[in-house]
Amino acid sequence: MTILVPVLGDQLSAGLSALRGVDPADAVILMMEVADETVYVRHHKAKIAFVLSAMRHHADALREAGWRVDYVRLDDPDNSGSLTGEVARAIARHAPARIIVTHAGEWRVQAMIDAWETLFGLSVEIRGDDRFICSPAAFARWADGRKQLRMEYFYRDMRRQTGLLMDGDAPEGGQWNYDHDNRKPASADLFVPVPHAEAPDSVTAEVLALVAARFADHPGRIDRFAFAVTRTGALAAQARFLADALPRFGDYQDAMLAGRPYLWHAVLSPYLNAGLLDPLELCRAVEAEYRAGRVPLNAAEGFIRQVIGWREYVRGIYWWAGPDYAQRNALGATRPLPAFYWTGRTDMRCLAEAVGQTLDLAYAHHIQRLMITGNFALLIGADPVAVHEWYLAVYADAYEWVELPNTLGMSQFADGGLLASKPYAASGAYIDRMSDYCGGCRYKVAAKTGPDACPFNSLYWHFLDRNRPVLGGNPRLAMPYRSWDRMAPDRQRGLIAQAESFLAKLD
Repeated sequence: MTILVPVLGDQLSAGLSALRGVDPADAVILMMEVADETVYVRHHKAKIAFVLSAMRHHADALREAGWRVDYVRLDDPDNSGSLTGEVARAIARHAPARIIVTHAGEWRVQAMIDAWETLFGLSVEIRGDDRFICSPAAFARWADGRKQLRMEYFYRDMRRQTGLLMDGDAPEGGQWNYDHDNRKPASADLFVPVPHAEAPDSVTAEVLALVAARFADHPGRIDRFAFAVTRTGALAAQARFLADALPRFGDYQDAMLAGRPYLWHAVLSPYLNAGLLDPLELCRAVEAEYRAGRVPLNAAEGFIRQVIGWREYVRGIYWWAGPDYAQRNALGATRPLPAFYWTGRTDMRCLAEAVGQTLDLAYAHHIQRLMITGNFALLIGADPVAVHEWYLAVYADAYEWVELPNTLGMSQFADGGLLASKPYAASGAYIDRMSDYCGGCRYKVAAKTGPDACPFNSLYWHFLDRNRPVLGGNPRLAMPYRSWDRMAPDRQRGLIAQAESFLAKLD
C-alpha cells in the first residue's frame, strides 16, 4: 500500500509531521517545483533560487535517509505548473492508497490541499505543523473573548509554556521585556560581524542559471547569492550568529548604518521559515548562551521575543483573522507604490539604502522594513495590498503567514489596530536618531519646509492631519495631535502644502 507524502517548499524539515510514523518502504515523497508558486507575485530572483536549491538539497538528504523521493523540476517539459496538477500526475504514476500531508503555511495553498480528497477520491490526512509552538487552534483559544490581542501578553504565555528565560514562575531578571535597553544607535567604527555565507555548489549553480534564464524580468540580483541551502549550512549560520552577533544584538537591533546591511542581526529567518532550522531549538541555544554568561539578558530576551513572541503571534493572527485579512484598508489608502521600490533610485538616502540592499540581497532587517520602507508607504498613503505584495515578493524569508500581518497590521495599520496599538509613523528625526543615513542625504533632516526639507517631516504631519477622523481618538497619538493643534495655522498650512507638493511630484 503506497502512501503519497507531498512536501512543500517551506517544509524542509527531516522531522516534518507528515513523515512521522510512516515506513519509508511504503511511502513516496513528492516534491514539486511549479510555476504557480514562483510567479503569483514577482518574487526576487534570489528568493526563488534559495527555495529551489534548498528543496533540491533536501530531496537529496531525504534519499540518503532512505526515503523514495519523486522530484519534479521546474524545467521538466511535462510539469503542469501547479501543485494540484503535480499531485494528479504523481497519483497516476504511483497509484497511492492515500495521501498524508502537513498543513500548509498559507490560506491559498491550504485551500488546494483541502480540495484534494474530493478531487482525487483518495483519503487525505492533513497533519498539523508542529514546528510551531502555538497551533492555530491554541491561538484561537487564547484570542477568544479578548478585547485586544496584544503580543506582549501572548509572549508571556509562550515563555511560561516553553520555560524559556524563566526563573520558576517569574521571568528571568524580574522583567518580561527588555526592549527599552535595545534602542541604541550604532556607530560606523564599531566592529560589525559578518554573517555566515556560502559559495554556490553545483546544485545551486544549476538553479541560479535556471533562475537567470527563466525569471530575468523579476526584481533583484543573484550574482551575490550566498544563502546556505542545507540544514548543515543553516546550523553553521546559527552558530556564527550565536558566537559573533548575539552578544550585541540586543543593544543595536534597531540601529541602521549605510553600507552595513546585517549589523548584529541573525539573518536566520529564511532558514526558520523554510524549515531548515527549528525555532524552539534555536531559542534554547540562545538561552544557553545567556546561562553560560556569554551574552547579556537583554540580547537573549530580545531575540527570543522575536521568535516565540512575535513570529508565533503573527502566524496566529494570520490563521485567526482569515483570508479576507489581506483586503483590509482601515485608512482608505489607495496611492500606487512608487516605482523606486523596484529600482532603488531615489534621492532619499534612507530609502535608497533600504531598497537598494533589498534588491541586492533579498534582505533588510526589521527596522529598515518597518521604519524606512514601511513608514514611507504609510505616510504617503500607499495601497496596502500593493505594499503587501512588494514585501512578499522581495524578501527571501517572506511567506504570506508571516509577511501579511507584519505589513498590513503592524506597518500599514490597515487592520485598524487589530495587531498594533498605533501606526508606526515617524518623521525624519527618528531616522536621524537611529541611523547615519541623513548625513549623506540630499535632503536636510532638520528642515521642515522648503526645497531641501526631508520629505518625511511634512509627510508625517500630513498623515496625521488627513487621518484624524480614524486616528484622532487613539490615546497613543494624543501627544502628536496636541503638538499639531498648538502649531500656528500658517505653519500647519505650510507643512500640508509641502507634503502635497511632494506627493504630486511622486505621482
